[in-house]
Amino acid sequence: MWRRIPATGARHSTSFRTKAVYATAGATTLALSGYYYNLKQQQRALDESFEYPPQSSMIYLEPQQAARDPTRPHAFWAPPSREDMIRMLQEGPGSIVKEKSAAATAAAAAAAAAVAGSTPGSKPVVVAPVPVDGDKDSDVFDLLIIGGGATGAGCAVDAATRGLKVAMVERDDFSSGTSSRSTKLVHGGVRYLEKAVRELDIEQYKLVKEALNERANFLKVAPYLSYQLPIMLPIYKWWQVPYYWAGSKAYDLLAGHQGMESSYFLSRGKALEAFPMLKNDKLVGAMVYYDGQHNDSRMNVALGLTAVQYGAVIANHVEVIELHKDENKRLCGARVRDAMTGKEFNVKAKGIINATGPFTDGIRQLDDPSIQSIVSPSAGVHIILPNYYSPGNMGLLDPATSDGRVIFFLPWQGNTIAGTTDSATKVTPNPMATEEEINWILGEVKNYLNPDVKVRRGDVLAAWSGIRPLVRDPAAKSTEGLVRNHMINVSASGLLTIAGGKWTTYRAMAAETIDEAIKEFGLTPTRGCSTERVKLIGSHGYSNTMFIRLIQQFGLETEIAQHLANSYGDRAWAVASLAQSTGKRWPVFGRRVSNQYPYIEAEVRYAVRREYACTAVDVLARRLRLAFLNVHAALDALPRVVEIMAEELKWDAARQAKETEDAKEFLTTMGLPVSPIAYPTNVPEAAVGHPVVTIGEGEKVQQTSFWGRMSGKSASGAHVADSFYSRAQFNPEELAEFHKVFGALDHDGDGHIDGHDLEEVLNHLDVQVDPQVLKNIIEEVDLDNSGTIEFNEFLEVMGGLKEHASRTAFSKIVVQVENKRSVDYGIKAKTTDRSGGGA
Repeated sequence: MWRRIPATGARHSTSFRTKAVYATAGATTLALSGYYYNLKQQQRALDESFEYPPQSSMIYLEPQQAARDPTRPHAFWAPPSREDMIRMLQEGPGSIVKEKSAAATAAAAAAAAAVAGSTPGSKPVVVAPVPVDGDKDSDVFDLLIIGGGATGAGCAVDAATRGLKVAMVERDDFSSGTSSRSTKLVHGGVRYLEKAVRELDIEQYKLVKEALNERANFLKVAPYLSYQLPIMLPIYKWWQVPYYWAGSKAYDLLAGHQGMESSYFLSRGKALEAFPMLKNDKLVGAMVYYDGQHNDSRMNVALGLTAVQYGAVIANHVEVIELHKDENKRLCGARVRDAMTGKEFNVKAKGIINATGPFTDGIRQLDDPSIQSIVSPSAGVHIILPNYYSPGNMGLLDPATSDGRVIFFLPWQGNTIAGTTDSATKVTPNPMATEEEINWILGEVKNYLNPDVKVRRGDVLAAWSGIRPLVRDPAAKSTEGLVRNHMINVSASGLLTIAGGKWTTYRAMAAETIDEAIKEFGLTPTRGCSTERVKLIGSHGYSNTMFIRLIQQFGLETEIAQHLANSYGDRAWAVASLAQSTGKRWPVFGRRVSNQYPYIEAEVRYAVRREYACTAVDVLARRLRLAFLNVHAALDALPRVVEIMAEELKWDAARQAKETEDAKEFLTTMGLPVSPIAYPTNVPEAAVGHPVVTIGEGEKVQQTSFWGRMSGKSASGAHVADSFYSRAQFNPEELAEFHKVFGALDHDGDGHIDGHDLEEVLNHLDVQVDPQVLKNIIEEVDLDNSGTIEFNEFLEVMGGLKEHASRTAFSKIVVQVENKRSVDYGIKAKTTDRSGGGA
């Protein structure tokens, strides 16, 4: 081949350019090295400045005369009981000072007695009691925070660490609303950065910058609950490679020094190696960038307990029913109701913070009934799929779905989470995901997965909807637009409302809110904001390898030990110490509440004793997360959870029955089928997740094979709909029948039957199907057109037919439910095991 040989001048020019490139690269490398070293020095200084809570619980921080003891909180620290919290809410912060005085006096007396007893001839020592603050406001809190979600708990931690007297109440449970129904990401928003660049929007850029800074802090204050996760952006067009590369690198640069890995490009082969389920047709490669992930409701509980360690009084299942005003029409407290006992009482406070998320307007209207609503609720639906849908250490982002929304596809707690949608909704305590939204997510997931991965409705283990509280600023001149991040507003009577924002920026939102509260209510904190340096409870003694010691010392399964370490941090020792013997040689301790997941019975007891769990839903949804991972596993575990809680809380039979029914009703909002025809959750003898045999008074269903019911020989179609929700397409009886029929037609025993015999097989199985439907299903499973059918291809056809029949029958059942919603069906259970666990 010919090649062009440059002239001498050109060679000199090329040599000069090469030297210039090398010089520039060297200078850039030196500059970046210096910058990186400086950042590392700053990072080391930040790491060394983390603060520890005081040794004694329930003590408000006061001006320190000497250096504080940096001793970290021990793993067996026990917060005050819920009954004590309710009492302190009623009596005010003065009761805490009295407890502090009594405890200090008792400790001093014990020490003096010990010294006197060890010294011969010594006289008894009289210990004077510690004087109690006689302030007339000893029964008045500095702040009453309404709402125990991420924002409310964050505000409680911030205010308590500043030395303020804080009370926080939550109508339901901590993180019972939006804070437990997030995408589980701790992120700046790579999509928001793209929008900021495209639209040259400096405000959007600032929001991303702030979120990335908070992401770094998030991962430092709770290292056992949050971690970095690589997320893949699959690329199917060559021109997108430089575009995604530049965007990912800009995201890295904006993040600065955060200890996260840098983004990188993967070739087609490496991308498929990292994410084997990915669709390989026309795949060019992939960009991988890093963001954070966390366990949201457990993070919320950790925030609440950290606030308690610093002196806050918190109580869940306590609802604000009235706001009180003084003679100047300024808020001075509230009347609350304890949902557990029905008792009502008053709580006095100098200032009130409304941090109720989607329910913001409800509290604002208690303050002023004529006020206009500012919340524009938006529903975000997520579904949980089995772990074989994604690798355990790599997420996926679809930046351009069919309608322009973004879909995340992430490993989480051993399963795969997919979402989210974004649609207008109404504010309800327990919103439900609709079939339309679930099917939309499944359709988008299907677009990115290999055709070998059959995306089925039966694989949906749980589905939930969270309400994102988009808000309008009431102080803004224009009422058309929504605020982009969060909004702080103070009413004429002094109600301070914080709304909007996201999990990642909870700390910054809380700091800004408490700053405003101090100014608005004239409070006098003993110190400034320090939440950037305050590690949450459980973080101080945590390490990535502490689970090994749990295995060695308690004889736990590896999966359970890792779960405990990653859910409780250094408090895992306290949880493991409550574990009961399994009665086996190995594992020695740790009885599971579900065979499919690493949750153990000791966690239920710990949740009741140390984490303020009051109901079965509190435990299943927000302490163990089982309701979010698999509704059928949660339903299976429900009886044992109720039994353990009954032992701990002294529940009678009536209370146990109520807890069971309430939990079943909650699980229907998490994806448990709501059809009383197909899934009788209210019948004690019913096999969980199995459809019924009789419907109505004396109405009997003909017992035939699935394929007979598929052809219209079943009265209800409920058994057909069972396969719509089942994770396994075929039960053992059906597979045995398939083998028998297929083997009878496989005359030469080579594992093939003639394509023309398929119709005979269907007739033998009593299947009547439209020819066009059969043709479409055969084309979908992509038979090789060789004129013969293998057994696996035959199963694909039968699975397609069953799926088609199930969807048809399911639609009919939905109509029946709507028509008979108020009818008592008198359902009886079939005495056979269910074949699947899908929701």
